[in-house]
Amino acid sequence: MLEVHVLASGSDGNCTVVQLDDEAVMIDAGLSYKYTHELMELEGIDESAVKALLITHEHNDHVAGAGPVARKLRAPLYCNRNTLMAFSAGKVDWREIRMMGSFSVCGMEITPLPTFHDAAEPCAFMIEADGKKVLVATDTGKLSFQCEKALAEADLAVIEANYDSKMLREGPYPEPLKKRIASDHGHMCNTMTADAIRRTASKEDRKIFLAHISKNNNTPDIARQTVSDITGIKRFKIDCLERLGDTRTISLSR
Repeated sequence: MLEVHVLASGSDGNCTVVQLDDEAVMIDAGLSYKYTHELMELEGIDESAVKALLITHEHNDHVAGAGPVARKLRAPLYCNRNTLMAFSAGKVDWREIRMMGSFSVCGMEITPLPTFHDAAEPCAFMIEADGKKVLVATDTGKLSFQCEKALAEADLAVIEANYDSKMLREGPYPEPLKKRIASDHGHMCNTMTADAIRRTASKEDRKIFLAHISKNNNTPDIARQTVSDITGIKRFKIDCLERLGDTRTISLSR
């Protein structure tokens, strides 16, 4: 059984655990070790199961707890060299990864995919195990060719729907920040995400989880409704976290 536990997703912190039977990998550690531990307990995850910490990029909401989490869990930290040089993880067991270079951990085949974001060398991850494929792609202004291909192949896509264009445009953020968010190296809006999901609709049973929803420029309801309207997917089939502290487990079986 392959399970994906979304522990946190958004500007307050990001952390996802992908578990195959009794072993797991963690993607990003944007929360303190203490809070991460609490959320893992809430989801019934034995922290000793986590055998690797994968980092997508160096922004604080993805790496704030990376060093302490890696040390407490005694888990090697996997990221590319440019990302490692862009933040301070302290003393960790670092394993270098390369874009599009697949590697195996815990019986999972993991492939870093390029994304477009204002970071050193940001990536998404495609994880294959137990005959299933999971894409985790957030913090990108648009989808790379490789991410879009992975989205078409995924059985579960944890994909960014960061902002609603109207809310961002009319919101309180200063203009330079609005332009950064809406740029090709910023974030994806609800309609961009929906269009990508619609373009890649090759699997009828593909599960969609909307991630990194802005608390200032979006709402879970608006994100789900927009994606539903554009893709034709029933709204109740589109999931996301509803609030800070909310978690979710998505199971994928053969």
